Amino acid sequence: MAEHDDIHTPVLLERCIELLGPALQRPGAVFVDATLGMGGHSAGILERFPEVTLVGLDRDPEALAIAGERLARFGDRIHLVHTVYDGIGEALDGLGIDEVDGVLFDLGVSSLQLDRVERGFSYSKDAPLDMRMDGTSELTAEVVLAEYSEADLRRIFRDYGEEKLAARYARRIVEARETAPLTRSGQLVDLITKATPAAQQRQGHPAKRVFQALRIEVNQELAVLERAIPAAVDALRVGGRIVVEAYQSLEDRIVKRELQTRSTSSAPPGLPVELPEHRPELKLLIRGAELADDDEKARNPRATPVRLRAAERVRRAS
Repeated sequence: MAEHDDIHTPVLLERCIELLGPALQRPGAVFVDATLGMGGHSAGILERFPEVTLVGLDRDPEALAIAGERLARFGDRIHLVHTVYDGIGEALDGLGIDEVDGVLFDLGVSSLQLDRVERGFSYSKDAPLDMRMDGTSELTAEVVLAEYSEADLRRIFRDYGEEKLAARYARRIVEARETAPLTRSGQLVDLITKATPAAQQRQGHPAKRVFQALRIEVNQELAVLERAIPAAVDALRVGGRIVVEAYQSLEDRIVKRELQTRSTSSAPPGLPVELPEHRPELKLLIRGAELADDDEKARNPRATPVRLRAAERVRRAS
């Protein structure tokens, strides 16, 4: 188990515990870790709140196995479910749970997935072009690169990678696959590097945004997130709290929009009195997004891009 602790340092653990804590002190409280990973955040919560029951969700069977071993000491306080996080409602129904006290999302690719070279998430190591968070699913990065049209490749590089050279990269990929299939990350990195002007190569690794875009497409991360955040809020009891850690702007935009919408009155302008059904469902616990401080970044470099948002449920939807 030590090897797993070495490769998994939970991002902003103490801050997450501080934000979730007031909701988790209730006897019989239920906490949902919607992105369980190897269970670092959950272990911290279960240690700090001895009456909390955990529902841990993850799409990655390997992560679930590691987390199950790591959290076994908490006995019947843990319930682990193999599902994508937009399946939170179905997971809770399956356990007979009507509402929960806290939900945490730690988004993006996990430490386990990044550190397993063979998973193909990293552009710095040659590996099969896989990028599946759930190895039982069918779509891989190799399939995307082999079968998507030039227009679709351009779209995902532009929309999911915010890549300015999306059209150029898509065209080069389509040209290259006519000669030989792209099956390894090293091939893709070499192709992208050669297609990138020298001046732009000095601005950062040229493959970074393309790899991000492919990962998001393979795992449908943004579409899943757009369903998951509303479902998580709906599952909260009044007084329950949600905390979300996002690592890139596309994720953070989705989270920000949902939390802001549900923390804003829906009353039409000009009404002399706000009716109860128009009152906000949420109260924001942080103004804007909170960033990791320098000490956290030094301890855990993966915290560098994090954007943390949190809210408390103050009214149940009518």
